[in-house]
Amino acid sequence: MPVPDEAAPLRHTPLYDLHRALGARMVAFAGYEMPVQYPLGIIAEHLHTRAKAGLFDVSHMGQIRLNGAAAARALEALVPGDLQGLAPRRMRYTLLLDEAGGILDDLIVTRLEDGVMLVVNAARKEADLAHLRANLERTVAVEPRFGRALLALQGPEAAVVLARVAGGVANGVERMAFMSAADATIAGAPCVVTRSGYTGEDGFELSMEAEHAVAVAEALLKEPEVAPIGLGARDTLRLEAGLCLYGHDIDETTNPVEAGLAWTIAKNRRAAGDFPGAATILRAFAEGPSRKRVGIRPDGRAPAREGTQILDPSENPVGRVTSGGFGPSLGAPIAMGYVDSGCAAEGQALALVVRDVARPAHVAPLPFVPTHYYRG
Repeated sequence: MPVPDEAAPLRHTPLYDLHRALGARMVAFAGYEMPVQYPLGIIAEHLHTRAKAGLFDVSHMGQIRLNGAAAARALEALVPGDLQGLAPRRMRYTLLLDEAGGILDDLIVTRLEDGVMLVVNAARKEADLAHLRANLERTVAVEPRFGRALLALQGPEAAVVLARVAGGVANGVERMAFMSAADATIAGAPCVVTRSGYTGEDGFELSMEAEHAVAVAEALLKEPEVAPIGLGARDTLRLEAGLCLYGHDIDETTNPVEAGLAWTIAKNRRAAGDFPGAATILRAFAEGPSRKRVGIRPDGRAPAREGTQILDPSENPVGRVTSGGFGPSLGAPIAMGYVDSGCAAEGQALALVVRDVARPAHVAPLPFVPTHYYRG
């Protein structure tokens, strides 16, 4: 997890006092003091989210609104996704790219009737804001909304809980399509609700003004299915789902093809080649990348952490782990990393250098745990 400059004071989300009251262990993350776990513990929090519903404070993430009829078209010049073809209140995962095809950030875009709404990574939000202001045409107003709260309700019982708290089935949130947005009143507070998340489970993210965050969180936590979940379980959940963490699995040194994110490049954008880094990325499509992000299953019980060296069967270095740890749903260690393309086939034998010992492992399909996104 990224740690901020020690000289800079840590910021607090609107739920800071609630976290402390709930017994959270707080840590520095992306410039904020955030809950890494609650008394339940990371493994139990993880399994609770898979079985019922977990509530996450993700208010440290950056929310940015781009205003104006030209917003979707203008933002398309900075990303490889098809945003103009996105219907209002529908969402798309996409990437901010640099001119070399490197990934500046990954983000969620929601198309609005009069603009677009972005959710960007906490550690990148100031850089993203500067990038947007420097590169978008002047007709598009860039409005940071970093003071808003953002909560994530994730798990197989999230829809039932949210419909109940939002006023029953007539409210309609339980019928929202995956990657769509709607306005709803939750615990008396106006919220923008999206059916999305970062766990591989069905779930929602709720954006609201900061002053409403505690009331909404407390209303959800009163429901018997819901438990508060910290950053520790959020990380193990996303790893099991095979989802990238910016600054670890993707960054400016990786391109979408080698990262396994080629699906984010729309067919019409690929044909036109009109996105940043297109020459590099299209060449990787044509020739194949020199390395690939893969899932890795250690054959033993020792977890391989970020930075662990990856060897081929002849003990030649072929890559490094970018995310790794214990997968509570599997009861076993799991990892992701980049390996030379010749070693990326499913089942390929590898070795991971853990505590100076080369330990057997193999390439495994992603995600490690089936996802349960709502498909209607």
